[in-house]
Amino acid sequence: MEARQLRHFVAVAETLHFGRAAERLGMTQPPLSQSILALERSLGAALFERTRRSVALTPFGAAFLPQVRAALEGLDALPGVAQRLLSGQSGELALSFVSTADYSVLPPLVRQFRQAWPQVDLALTEATSDWQLMQLAAGQGQAGLIIPPPGESLPAGLAYRCLLREPLVAAVPEVWAQEGRLTSETGLTPADVIASPLVVFPRQAAPAFHDLVMGYFARAGGTVDVVQRAIQMQTIVSLVSAGLGIALVPASLRHLARSGVRYLDLTDPPMLETGVVWRRDDDSPTLRNFLQIAVSSVAVG
Repeated sequence: MEARQLRHFVAVAETLHFGRAAERLGMTQPPLSQSILALERSLGAALFERTRRSVALTPFGAAFLPQVRAALEGLDALPGVAQRLLSGQSGELALSFVSTADYSVLPPLVRQFRQAWPQVDLALTEATSDWQLMQLAAGQGQAGLIIPPPGESLPAGLAYRCLLREPLVAAVPEVWAQEGRLTSETGLTPADVIASPLVVFPRQAAPAFHDLVMGYFARAGGTVDVVQRAIQMQTIVSLVSAGLGIALVPASLRHLARSGVRYLDLTDPPMLETGVVWRRDDDSPTLRNFLQIAVSSVAVG
C-alpha cells in the first residue's frame, strides 16, 4: 500500500468516475485503474462496485475513505511538523531545578520560554544540584538550574553558565523581635548570627549552599549550633517561623512571604551563585532556544 495509491482511491471516491479522477490527477485512465486494482488486491477487498454505466463505493470502501483522508492529511502535515521540530517550535524540554531557583531565576525563565515557544512540552523536576549533575552526566534530562559545586569541576561532558549571584540574608523568627532578642530591626551582625541556633540544609543535599553558610560562621570566628536540618527551603522557613532558630537563605527568598518570619540583611554577606548546566552533546533545538533565553534574559548580580 502506497500513499500514491491512496490518493488515487480518494480521487475516484470523490468523483465516482475513473476518467474525471484521472484528469484531476494528471494521468491517463488505464494506469489509474491498475493502481486501484493493486490497492484492492493488497487489501483483499473491493473498494468500488463497477458497471458499464456507474462507479460506486462498496460498504467497505465508504468506511475506509475517512480513514484514508485522515492518513493523507497526516502525511501532508509532516513537512510542517518536521520544520517545527527542527526550529524548536515544538518538541520537549526536560528541565530540573534546585528549590532556591523557584524564588529567583526559574519563574521568569519558564514564563519567557512559554511565551516564546508555547507548543513545547516543558517537563519540570525539582532536585538537588548533586542529583541533577549525576543525572545529566548519565545522559538523563537536558538542562538544570543548580548551585555549582564549590571548587570542583563539573562532570565530563557538561557545560555551565552563571545566571545569578545574590547575597544571603537571615530568616529570623518574628517572635524574637517581640521578645527583644534582635539587636537591630534591619540587619544581623556576625556576632548575632553566631549566637543564634541554625536551621540548615544537610551537606549531602546541597554541598555548595551548606559550605557557604558554614564558611560565614568560620570567618566570624564562631561555632555553629545546628538545631535542625531540612532539604526543602519551604520547610526550613517553616521551622524558622516555629521559632527553632535562624536560617541563612538567598535574598530572593524574600518573595516567600511567611507569617512569623522576618528577613534581615547580613553584615558582609556571602554570595550565592545559581546557574544553568546542560549536556554538551545535546544539540536539540528546544535546548538551544532555552539557553538563548536563559543567557540573554537573566542578569548576573
